[in-house]
Amino acid sequence: MAAPRDAEIHREVQNYYGNVLKTSADLQTNACVTPAKLVPKYIREILQNVHEDVTSRYYGCGLVVPERLENCRILDLGSGSGRDCYVLSHLVGEKGHVTGIDITKVQVDVAKNYLEYHMEKFGFQEPNVTFLHGCIEKLAEAGIQKESYDIVISNCVINLVPDKQEVLREVYQVLKHGGELYFSDVYASLEVTEDIKSHKILWGECLGGALYWKDLAIIALKLGFCSPRLVAANIITVQNEELERVIGDCRFVSATFRLFKLLKTEPAQRCRVVYNGGITGHEKELIFDANFTFKVIIRDPFKLAEESEKMNHRHAPHGAGGCCGKKKSC
Repeated sequence: MAAPRDAEIHREVQNYYGNVLKTSADLQTNACVTPAKLVPKYIREILQNVHEDVTSRYYGCGLVVPERLENCRILDLGSGSGRDCYVLSHLVGEKGHVTGIDITKVQVDVAKNYLEYHMEKFGFQEPNVTFLHGCIEKLAEAGIQKESYDIVISNCVINLVPDKQEVLREVYQVLKHGGELYFSDVYASLEVTEDIKSHKILWGECLGGALYWKDLAIIALKLGFCSPRLVAANIITVQNEELERVIGDCRFVSATFRLFKLLKTEPAQRCRVVYNGGITGHEKELIFDANFTFKVIIRDPFKLAEESEKMNHRHAPHGAGGCCGKKKSC
């Protein structure tokens, strides 16, 4: 049984996302807004086929689309109106499957209403998306089996749950070995105060329940995940004087992390990793996290020359010549 305060938070979250917020324009901070610069072209093209009623009720804070999703089974925690689910359904294809689960029935109903619309848009004969009404810290109760998903995603939702550790424990259970949790959420620079935690608007805007960022690694390692890999982060601004007074010196960021569930093995020997390309949206390089990027190795000198020529044309001043141009001899 959840503590009385936990049950109250659940009710407040459902009311905020089901009744208070009608569209993303009603938000009072930029915590639940994905920066446009984060969305690559191939995903923007898919989003053009997502219904406006779905995208208008989207409250994500990051981009939760890992690479190489063809034929994968994906679970979306706090799927809301289904925007991310429908993008992912296109990427996994008809042989893959996406399950979305959300505590707010109004949001789940919106997502379900447009299932046929999106399957027709994507040209799929059978639906490859399922939406469930339930709590993300009680996945088993919603009928989700252990070790049944390749990837779990979440977009600015875990902060809305009082018990973050329980959510991550449930994720660890439903992930297959070798799977990952790829998620965006809000993090605090300090332990949030009781004034922040008890403020209904700040909780609904994803700040009141934000985890102190250093605690993520502690919880993840305790449950068996590998150390968190930071992918991206953006500062959150609050353009409301009353809310700023409550927040005080605490700062917030939206950040994307990836947590891997790997088999326990002996320390691996050092090795060289080569990326050969071929993954949709990552044709020239694969950004693993904020610290590691794998570029496609170029061995063909003609291909390298062509790439260099393109870069020179893109950055050279107008009228610039080569090394043997008219104004300079080699």
